Amino acid sequence: MTVSAIILFYVLFPVLVIYLCQRYPAADKIGAVIICYGVGILLGNCGVLPPVAGKALDGITTVTIPLALPLLLFSLDVRNWLRMAGKTMISLLLILVSVTVMAMICHLVFGPRIEEGWKVAGLMIGVYTGGTPNLAAIKTALDVTPSTYLAVHTADTVVCAVYILFSITVAQRLFGRFLPAFTFAGTDSGNVPPDDVNDYTGIFCPAIVSGLLKALGLSMLIFAVGGGLSVVVPQNVSMTTAILAITTLGIGASLVERIRRIPMTFQLGQYLILIFCLAVASMADLTRLVHTAPILLLYVTVMVFGTLCLHLILAAFFRIDTDTVIITSMAAICSPPFVPMVAGALKNREIIVSGLTTGIIGYAIGNYLGVLCAYLFKGIL
Repeated sequence: MTVSAIILFYVLFPVLVIYLCQRYPAADKIGAVIICYGVGILLGNCGVLPPVAGKALDGITTVTIPLALPLLLFSLDVRNWLRMAGKTMISLLLILVSVTVMAMICHLVFGPRIEEGWKVAGLMIGVYTGGTPNLAAIKTALDVTPSTYLAVHTADTVVCAVYILFSITVAQRLFGRFLPAFTFAGTDSGNVPPDDVNDYTGIFCPAIVSGLLKALGLSMLIFAVGGGLSVVVPQNVSMTTAILAITTLGIGASLVERIRRIPMTFQLGQYLILIFCLAVASMADLTRLVHTAPILLLYVTVMVFGTLCLHLILAAFFRIDTDTVIITSMAAICSPPFVPMVAGALKNREIIVSGLTTGIIGYAIGNYLGVLCAYLFKGIL
């Protein structure tokens, strides 16, 4: 199988998934995201992908998210975010506290049983306040061995896949029992209402295709600007710079009413997210996790879901609404690229900017917090 054939499959398979979800209620009930994740994990671990697939998958995951983010932002009325900015920032602070406390607890419990325990604690804080870029940066800062880093990264991929599935299926109903419901502000964007973000009906109409091509062209231009800025800054902040620039330009474009009213830009962005989900799931190596460091799977599981539980307790005390808690938790634990996907599953696009903002702040402070806490844990605990 050639690289071109692999790319073609990963581009077209989500189209089939969307069709199945539109055509069959059973598939729609499972959800396009879950189907793509499941198929991706199966493909990545059953030996059917050739060695050349690694480069293709890396390229797909690199390109899809920067292209998807502006498309998802174009339809947003950013001014609505000002109404919920206060609760978003409170929720962010609560999850930072939760991550730090759980990292200390996990270090006390698991640290003595694994190599480089204090360094792993720093990696945990970095990746669960920002994302994989923070994980890689802290690896360099703390001189973590490649085997430890790969084991942590693999465990994180597997556990976060479970966490994402939980967040897009039962979390909203479960958390709604003790957290306030989200209050919609409404939007004048001219795009689909919140409960129709997964409706692709009419997307191939000539008028809609024409608008989407223009939106995609603008997204590619924004991607190019973000990529250009990332190469003129130090490498350790290149990813943060690129995502920050792309997000800022996408938000700026959404302020232009003509752009905001292009129909179905959100759906096109969601399609790119499905490609990303299929590709990133195919990169999860379950065999490495089982054979290298099974204790890290338990470590990461306790870390992720312990952080979630502590965050929920604090959020209930401060009366943060359900959707804001879920989206800020997702942005911190799984990083900003997953925010639009979860927002779509929650049928609430109004929280996308809040989630992306939370994630960008996490990118900015994750390295500092992770390195600082790692050395504190080493010296004190």
